[in-house]
Amino acid sequence: MPTISTFYGIIIRMFFKEHAPPHFHAQYGEHKASINIETLDVTDGKLPRRALNLVLDWAELHRDELLSDWEKCCKHHTPEKIKPLP
Repeated sequence: MPTISTFYGIIIRMFFKEHAPPHFHAQYGEHKASINIETLDVTDGKLPRRALNLVLDWAELHRDELLSDWEKCCKHHTPEKIKPLP
């Protein structure tokens, strides 16, 4: 499972050959969540509110890159790294 970004203790990853809808996984400490790239809804798990807000802000800025990485992972290709939040 490639790590595509890290910021403020949050790790963003995608799995290879993952199921639809397009999503990514965010981890903050022991908390984990799956986020739908198109809607930015949490589809599984839970993050603390502050961490979730940072993840959603980041995802909104990088939605096109996330979708591109999603397509690469579905084809079992290595995704590109995405800039973290400043």
